[in-house]
Amino acid sequence: MPGTTEPVTYLIVDGENIDATLGNSVLERRPAPAERPRWERLRDFARDTWQQPVKALFFLNASGGGLPMPFVRALLSMEYRPIPLAGSSDQKVVDIGIQRTLEAIARRPGNVMLASHDGDFLPQVDELLRGDHQVAIVGFKEFLNAGFADLPGLHVFDIEEDPGCFTNVLPRVRIIDLESFDPERFL
Repeated sequence: MPGTTEPVTYLIVDGENIDATLGNSVLERRPAPAERPRWERLRDFARDTWQQPVKALFFLNASGGGLPMPFVRALLSMEYRPIPLAGSSDQKVVDIGIQRTLEAIARRPGNVMLASHDGDFLPQVDELLRGDHQVAIVGFKEFLNAGFADLPGLHVFDIEEDPGCFTNVLPRVRIIDLESFDPERFL
């Protein structure tokens, strides 16, 4: 079997999807830099969840021919591997790259934490769950593709609540479990 036999968690980040959901659905405007996720917190959360080393892969659409080098350098400093993909305008390059990556992981040992809301990954996540993998989806729970709820054994984490990826409370209206309700966050 290809790859290492050492247990590992693959953290796969669909950055475009998380950013678009944050801007379009949560904030209803372009996020300011201080409102964006703290990606190192997600990396640490992935490591701590299954007590394994993390291979963090951050997928970027580079079809325009340029790279946001300050952001790429920031990702590298946080121990992420940027995956800048390019393709034709009719291709969902990030989705295709993530699908191929999930299919490759299905052939090797390791757990997967996928940060995305996108239903395009349902077949690959289902395949991973049918194998010997622990799999989690991370995003804004209220905006996750409904198909994820039908996958038995899938761990679902809220990107704001569970890894604490944001420094400020986001203006979300969602159901809060009474056990986790902290009124201080709203005062």
